[in-house]
Amino acid sequence: MMDGRTDFDGLEVGYDIPALPGMDEADIQTPCLVLDLDALERNIAKMGKFARDMGVRHRVHGKMHKSVDVALLQERLGGSVGVCCQKVSEAEVFARGGIKDVLVSNQVRDPVKIDRLAGIPKLGARAICCVDDLANVADLSAAAVKHGTVIECLVEIDCGAGRCGVTTTPAVVALAKAIKAAPGLKFSGIQAYQGAMQHMDKYEDRKSKIDIAVAMVRDAVDTLAAEGIACDIVGGGGTGSYYFEGNSGVYNELQCGSYAFMDADYGRILDKDGKRIDQGEWENALFILTSVMSHAKAEKAICDAGLKAQSVDSGLPVIFGRTDVKYVKCSDEHGVIDDPQGVLRVNEKLRLVPGHCDPTCNVHDWYVGVRGGKVEVVWPVSARGKAY
Repeated sequence: MMDGRTDFDGLEVGYDIPALPGMDEADIQTPCLVLDLDALERNIAKMGKFARDMGVRHRVHGKMHKSVDVALLQERLGGSVGVCCQKVSEAEVFARGGIKDVLVSNQVRDPVKIDRLAGIPKLGARAICCVDDLANVADLSAAAVKHGTVIECLVEIDCGAGRCGVTTTPAVVALAKAIKAAPGLKFSGIQAYQGAMQHMDKYEDRKSKIDIAVAMVRDAVDTLAAEGIACDIVGGGGTGSYYFEGNSGVYNELQCGSYAFMDADYGRILDKDGKRIDQGEWENALFILTSVMSHAKAEKAICDAGLKAQSVDSGLPVIFGRTDVKYVKCSDEHGVIDDPQGVLRVNEKLRLVPGHCDPTCNVHDWYVGVRGGKVEVVWPVSARGKAY
């Protein structure tokens, strides 16, 4: 963690870093990522309680925030059991940062990446990855034996996302048996994340997709049990579906990520009562702080958060707490804001809710955590750029 130590020595606000602990929120340099610490902590504690009440574990998705500090906060306040992430380099960052249980919820096939994965247990962390091909088993085994470590493996089921994973129970069983027989490997269960439905607006539509996934997973788990093969982990679930997997009676680990920060795209989906999930279920805790830099046109303001400050793959950002102005367009370094009444002023700061939090976080170096109008912490985006 960066706050409370001397790691900021020599860093200049406005050049190296957007703010320092103790500064007034008004003096933060923009554009940058701001965390509302009160909202973040409430989100984390709430998901932790949901998981406990459903009798499942929560393995937080580190690819969302790419931050050791946030992951440690999720352990402390939410009782998370570890992290999942998508790349070996990300996993190594979390392991080096003190996270003791790390799942690469993805396939690892490149020899260099496999070798690095096999070295992660030497950092004091449990190392787990996903497998969907028998040919991968021998390579993982050889690396684990070379390092004298254990790589735990989950067989991935394609339960609707249409990406990685096997699609039949016999394929799951064959892979599980191969993993169990391979030196240096341990079969630890099943990965079954239905990512394709997470952002479907209607609760009923999401449920119908998850019902299919649950049936596939249950059949695989039951068949493995009949073969005498137990699953320590049956993992999946996201911010748009965790209540389905958590109450399924077959999943025992959730992998939610965006709930902690929230973004505009996730915020639009509806809960079982037809209410947007960012209007009750979760709070917006992550913002792009931006400043108005020009108002030469009476009806529009220009801010300093453009394409290089965010990802717009899931739509443009939303100006938080405002209905009188609207972010309508962006180029590399500029954002265009409709301001029909001319209410904005040059240097006025606005909070933008990004369309998609994960890739937005990955283009920044720092999180500025604020509470009560003051900068309380400044955390590095620890795994920024770790795409290997």
